[in-house]
Amino acid sequence: IGAGKISNYHLKGLSANEDCHLYAICDSAPDGRAEAQKEKYGADKAVLDYKELLGDPNVDAAIVITPDNCHMEQACAFLRDGKPVLLEKPMALTAEECEEMLRVQKETGVMLMVGQVARYNPSFIKMKEMIDAGEIGELTFVESEYAHDYSIYRGYNDWRISPEREGVIGGGCHAIDLLRWLAGNPKDVRAYSNHKYLTEWPVNDTTIAIYNFPNNVIGKVFCGIGVNRAYTMRTCLYGTRGTIVFESGRKFLELFQCDKDDIHKGFTVPKRIPVEIKGHNMQDEIKDFVGALKAGKPAPISPLEGASTVAVARATVTAAATGKAVKIKYPKI
Repeated sequence: IGAGKISNYHLKGLSANEDCHLYAICDSAPDGRAEAQKEKYGADKAVLDYKELLGDPNVDAAIVITPDNCHMEQACAFLRDGKPVLLEKPMALTAEECEEMLRVQKETGVMLMVGQVARYNPSFIKMKEMIDAGEIGELTFVESEYAHDYSIYRGYNDWRISPEREGVIGGGCHAIDLLRWLAGNPKDVRAYSNHKYLTEWPVNDTTIAIYNFPNNVIGKVFCGIGVNRAYTMRTCLYGTRGTIVFESGRKFLELFQCDKDDIHKGFTVPKRIPVEIKGHNMQDEIKDFVGALKAGKPAPISPLEGASTVAVARATVTAAATGKAVKIKYPKI
């Protein structure tokens, strides 16, 4: 559901999966994009209204990648129809919408997975493995950034230009979710924002947020949606025995490690840890989703994870607007 530019990543992932058959592509845009993607990827049909697919016995599951403000209505409709849903991030734009989806998922018992695709980036997977193995000791500080130029990615009918779609929620959620995955749920946040790039947009375009993670780990997220540089999610993880540095586009991570016997001898020459570049790795995301469906297992990334990331993002927006520290309230459904 949704045949915009990002759909190519999902459709390629479906095409590469022998357990999938692409039955239908839906997009309400009257410019023929659904039909064009149908022809390109060999779907059986193209439709303009997702409701045409509700009640269709040929539909086993739905991938919803429409604009963020459509997520709740469409995801809930398929869940109530008994169809598992893979939902593009962010789960929704508000905590209330996320909680409604959690309620519907709980009532129906149908799988809902939120596609936090940074968790499928081979570099970030390797970083988590290294943290869990204790290769950099105890975490002290974690930082990630989401730097993008939305001036050239406004979306169909300018859907990204919305007072409800703060950059931190729509895009910065990548960096927020990544740090949550690596360091746990932050307790509170302080943030600052300004508005100097996309001055005709109704939201701030640059935000810096500082988080208080468990175990006294400090975290920082930078989100810029009008920056003059190539897209990046540069990420650095600092520990008591070493540091890991990720730079977008590199086929390696940099690992700085202290002497294993005496941390006061300083760090070693940085090691290059080879990693595969997969970009937006929807192929493995879809593989996980389909694999869980076949095996009757829970969603690989639970809807509570998606809702929690939105909760942190919303608290960040509030902190920037008020200039005060904000305690993060996580959903409990």
